[in-house]
Amino acid sequence: MDFLVRIDGSRVYELPVEERNAIVEKEHTHAHELHAAGVLKYIWRQPGQRANVGIWSAADADALENVLAGLPIRPYADIEVSALATHPLTLEFAADQG
Repeated sequence: MDFLVRIDGSRVYELPVEERNAIVEKEHTHAHELHAAGVLKYIWRQPGQRANVGIWSAADADALENVLAGLPIRPYADIEVSALATHPLTLEFAADQG
């Protein structure tokens, strides 16, 4: 199941520089692990903000919640999640390419 996830990590920038840098580094490493595991499929930065949006994949909402709870930045982040369903046009586009 795919989800649109928006993460605003602005509050981490309120921490002392050394603590903030350590969390950001851990988050970067963890993101690579999530991508390799197929959980974090795509990610985009939102210009002018300390936020990103991405397409995340998990078995269900509970599984995604477990992943998000394990993010190093979680205590300092505001997270919004929207479940995604396949639009009929997606199937038509795929048929056009096939």
